[in-house]
Amino acid sequence: MNSNAKKESDNFLYNEKQFHLGVLPTEQSNPKTYNLDLTFASNPSEGVKMLLSVDRDVQEMAERVIAGGEFEKMVKSGVNAILKGKKIVFSGCGATGRLSILLESMWRCFFRDLKQKHPEIYEQTKKYHNSVFSIMTGGDYALIRSVEYFEDYHEFGRQQVKEMDIVSGDVLIAITEGGETSSVIGTIEEAADRGADIFLLFNNPTSILAKHIERSRKVIEDTRVTVVDLYCGPMALAGSTRMQATTSEQLIAGVALEKILGELFKGVLNANQLEMLNIREIDYAQSFNSLLDELLVDTNLDTLAQYISLEKNIYDQNGLVTYFAQEFLLDIFTDTTERAPTFMLPPFKKIDDLVSPPSWAFVKNPVMPTNLAWEYVFGRPVRCLEWDSNLYRQMGTTDSLASAPPQLDKSQIVKFQIGNEEDDSRLSKIPNVAVNVMSSREMNKPEYSTYQTAFQKSTANFQRTLDLIIGDGKNNSDFNILCSPEVSVFNIMEHMAVKLVLNTISTGTMVLMGRVTGNWMSWVEVSNKKLRDRGIRLISEICNVSYEDACYALHETLEEFKITNTEGKEKLSPVQYTIKKIGIRSNIRPSSK
Repeated sequence: MNSNAKKESDNFLYNEKQFHLGVLPTEQSNPKTYNLDLTFASNPSEGVKMLLSVDRDVQEMAERVIAGGEFEKMVKSGVNAILKGKKIVFSGCGATGRLSILLESMWRCFFRDLKQKHPEIYEQTKKYHNSVFSIMTGGDYALIRSVEYFEDYHEFGRQQVKEMDIVSGDVLIAITEGGETSSVIGTIEEAADRGADIFLLFNNPTSILAKHIERSRKVIEDTRVTVVDLYCGPMALAGSTRMQATTSEQLIAGVALEKILGELFKGVLNANQLEMLNIREIDYAQSFNSLLDELLVDTNLDTLAQYISLEKNIYDQNGLVTYFAQEFLLDIFTDTTERAPTFMLPPFKKIDDLVSPPSWAFVKNPVMPTNLAWEYVFGRPVRCLEWDSNLYRQMGTTDSLASAPPQLDKSQIVKFQIGNEEDDSRLSKIPNVAVNVMSSREMNKPEYSTYQTAFQKSTANFQRTLDLIIGDGKNNSDFNILCSPEVSVFNIMEHMAVKLVLNTISTGTMVLMGRVTGNWMSWVEVSNKKLRDRGIRLISEICNVSYEDACYALHETLEEFKITNTEGKEKLSPVQYTIKKIGIRSNIRPSSK
């Protein structure tokens, strides 16, 4: 064995046991989807049904949590903070970091649109506009290009709280799928020390986390922290917490935000104004259940399966998909960005990167240029990290990270051209397809014609354009997912519909392409300690070897990859490579490719 591989594997086995997370349900295989790859191979519509059926567990959780005292306390705390001129800050990492940004964006974009459409109401409520913020581990840059290894550092979370200037009376709502992400725990510890009200949302049973994960137990047992346990079972795709875990968090946090706004507005607006803004009592759990009922209708299952087969065929031919959107640009970013680390796809590339391969999928706003598109999607100026070598050293990072800090500042994020500029890289491969993603509600807005003209102009050179419309079906779109999400002040259910559809499309496509084995992500990156543990467990289960042997084998692969030149090429999954190298010696079927 390579001596350095043995050293690294021994260190992970014996000194990093707090990152051995197989005991957590969010890291385990869901028996409901055990044959996911075979089901998709034989009947893609049934595969879609299998994926969406797991979301039923989210509805049961929502009923319990929304009726609970912890949720009520979170809403009251948020209302009181804003009434006193304080702020609410959502904190997350990876998928939950992108969710935190989305929640802030919902709030800010609502007020931006309110100012334009109902200036008289805005004047009455504008004092609440700048009340909600977000902390994404890695800053806004991490929305579009994952910096997975940042999650291992408590101090990074602490530093971002300092830069946000969280003070006594503010509210921090920390969101972590597993309940154990170090950087998010860092935000909790720093904000609590500063006197903020703390709420922690996660998706594993509190008792299991407190028993097995020391860093989780520390914050769970902290009397300054209110725990909101959203446990709803394992993911439809093992370990892919961007699915049901983030769905449940988006639902609960989004409902809380709507209720907070509703309580604030009830104090200053009359009944007619509240009705016009769709502020009313809603049974959110039942609304989510109704949405699932609609998505699971046979016609929708078939439409999703047909679209999944389309994307799969494009990628099989080495082609590219570019999504276009405006109102749901951030929702699409969240899913599309996460495809790279989840399935080892090429990440989004900067406009001045002439070496890396283009991402299989990308997202653009056809209406405005990149600098304006970024501010439009956030509802605020870009908020990035400006950290230098000295600060990284002060935070106790590795010498390699401190000596060559990653570039995560504003000058870098605008190099991802999400606006209406021509981008030859999206046309550099054949086939290339432009997909217009909208809700039917957007199509009924007065500004729809302006958007549609911009879309046609921006996609004139694409080989093919398609519409993917989520809504009531009163249109002639290529692909229409028929549903009628409950209308509300932030249209939470419409955002949920977009998320569920995109998660299903991206996961189903990768299943058909052989990047899933059983219901496990078998093409996975190991860029942080949690992902490394996940990769080891996957190798162990599929290859029928011990955890220790799988750990040694993976670290040998990682050493081998260090001397492999991948410039200009798509990266290999070290986990998939190790599985093939060991050979499959179990009853779990390998993927077809």
